[in-house]
Amino acid sequence: MELQIVGAKKGLSVSDAIFGREFSEGLVHQVVVAYRNAGRAGTKAQKSRSDLSGTTKKFKKQKGGGARHGDYRAPIFVGGGRAFAARPRSFAQKVNKKMYRGAIQTILSELNRQGRLRVVEAFGMDKASTKGLSAKLKDFTGRTLIVTENVDQNLFLSARNLPHVAVVDVAAMDPVSLVDAHNVVMTVDSVKKIEEWLA
Repeated sequence: MELQIVGAKKGLSVSDAIFGREFSEGLVHQVVVAYRNAGRAGTKAQKSRSDLSGTTKKFKKQKGGGARHGDYRAPIFVGGGRAFAARPRSFAQKVNKKMYRGAIQTILSELNRQGRLRVVEAFGMDKASTKGLSAKLKDFTGRTLIVTENVDQNLFLSARNLPHVAVVDVAAMDPVSLVDAHNVVMTVDSVKKIEEWLA
């Protein structure tokens, strides 16, 4: 199949397996959830009664005073430990390379089918200019993701203050950014590099 290059008469020949794959909602959902979970810190920690410092002396006699208690570190008292204290944990989910690459292929194919994927010969800035980049993207509405072979410093600085524009290279491209973007702009070189990666 061919991808139309904006402003060019000829198209770019690409693999059907990468840009023409059937959409799989379950696969994309699993990979996106796993990617987001991998970014969670998982460092929440609380103290149980065994983690607290303080005396363990029984503060009243066993019988005759109502409820029986051993010490003030019990969860029922103010200042006591948590009954089911949170512990540091990992939220990571296992996703193998085949699933991850398959999800990227599925997302790119769906972006292409919906007309949200634009391919350009090159995309760069002569100097860092937020106004200049904003003028270049005036025809785009919503969140825009620009994918280049290697991130240009001027392009990155130009997009830094635009809240709905992000610039990444092929190595930093991830499923969450692709799904979240209304428009994805890719250079010809980045498309070729993606094909090499996902082939």
